[in-house]
Amino acid sequence: MHTQFFRASRSIALTVLSSALLLPSAFAADGGASRADAEAMVKKGVAFIKASGDQAGYAAITGKDAKFIDRDLYLVVYKLDGTVAAHGANPKMVGKNLIELKDIDGKAFVKERVDLGKAKPHFWQDYKFTNPETKKIEPKQMYCERLNETVVCGGIYL
Repeated sequence: MHTQFFRASRSIALTVLSSALLLPSAFAADGGASRADAEAMVKKGVAFIKASGDQAGYAAITGKDAKFIDRDLYLVVYKLDGTVAAHGANPKMVGKNLIELKDIDGKAFVKERVDLGKAKPHFWQDYKFTNPETKKIEPKQMYCERLNETVVCGGIYL
């Protein structure tokens, strides 16, 4: 009987462990966008802006064109002075200079973003921001690529 109890307990423990190992991939499939999704979306946005021109590209991104929205992933374009050129989640931000905007921890993330954009052709950035799906402040990673005098960015929530 003791052996049967041990085998049953071991079997339950293995089932729980294997279920726990499967959960992160299930969440990734059912939840928000991945790093690869963000990089692909930014590349798609950069290519579209190059092909269509700044005005048409920014209008498509801000107009919430379906090709630039994927779950909690959307694009934002900043001029290198911190002014929003396009915003896939909040059109009211277009034209506003957000260089002094800080996250909940006091990080001046827009300033950091444009400074990184001036120094690097592409980069990842960490900060905290409101998730448009959950409406909660969450850790976020933003992937950005410099395009002329702008940075085109798309982020994922962790």
